[in-house]
Amino acid sequence: MSLSRAFLTLFASAAMFTGAYAETHLVTFVNQCGHGTPLLKANGKTLSTGQTVTFNGPLISAIAFLQTGSCGDNGEGCTLIETTLRNPTSPGSGSSTDISLIPPHSFSVTSGFGYFNGCDGAGADCTSGSCTTAFHKSTDTGVQVACQTNNVNLAITFCK
Repeated sequence: MSLSRAFLTLFASAAMFTGAYAETHLVTFVNQCGHGTPLLKANGKTLSTGQTVTFNGPLISAIAFLQTGSCGDNGEGCTLIETTLRNPTSPGSGSSTDISLIPPHSFSVTSGFGYFNGCDGAGADCTSGSCTTAFHKSTDTGVQVACQTNNVNLAITFCK
């Protein structure tokens, strides 16, 4: 095998390997409260305690909240951010994020989120228990913020 053919084979193999991790999403936290620990969880597992985290693939059905000592293990009693970050495979199948105050969740701290690296400017803030940008009952589906961009990232802020 010639050197150029070996290089092309190596390059093609590397391209296929990196293609396996073509989908990536970053979740960052900004805690301006001066107290509490931001948590990101999925399937009962803690994925972040405030540090930025990168996912090589989709992040499905994750929740985030500021643990101040008064929240339950899954954010009960606190403002909850719910998110799925995934590259769309068909129209409408991409990322979706929302704020939930559906009981047992309730307003605890000002919370918000915004997409970046795609859908920049799309997001929501909740500054009171009566904010109209949060789920208060399961039928409030209009508060979900969708993003149909590949590899979109999410910034979550507490105490804006």
